[in-house]
Amino acid sequence: MNPLNIRELAEHDLDALLALYAELHRADAPLPEHTRVLEIWRAMLGDPKLHCLGGFVDEVLVASCTLLIVPNLTRGCRSYGLIENVVTTAAQRRQGFGRALLQQACELAWQHDCYKVMLMTSRKDEATTAFYESAGFDRHTKQAFNAAAPT
Repeated sequence: MNPLNIRELAEHDLDALLALYAELHRADAPLPEHTRVLEIWRAMLGDPKLHCLGGFVDEVLVASCTLLIVPNLTRGCRSYGLIENVVTTAAQRRQGFGRALLQQACELAWQHDCYKVMLMTSRKDEATTAFYESAGFDRHTKQAFNAAAPT
């Protein structure tokens, strides 16, 4: 098995990331025109509090997540981290790549003096829950609530 190389994504990684996201949300809303997608991607890459991490095997993007560092006025003014859009391509799952990516995201959060890192998943299956717990996340410490935007 070839090693996973984790790095922050760059502008030229957009197409590979969008292909990976197709596996994350198979019935996702259609994207706007490419110029708008590229504008959003560039804004994401330019935000120093947003870290788009990618895991590569042989220069192929196989896993990704985003980490947002949120400034905070509690907990001694220590920030907290939010992880979203965790995905590993189906062909590369169960090899530790997702876990390594989450560990790297947490390490980056600790470097930014975050006091905690949170993530949510809509998946209810035990395998997904066990995966997040194996990566160091505890499902019992907090209760998550979600409000969807009106349609």
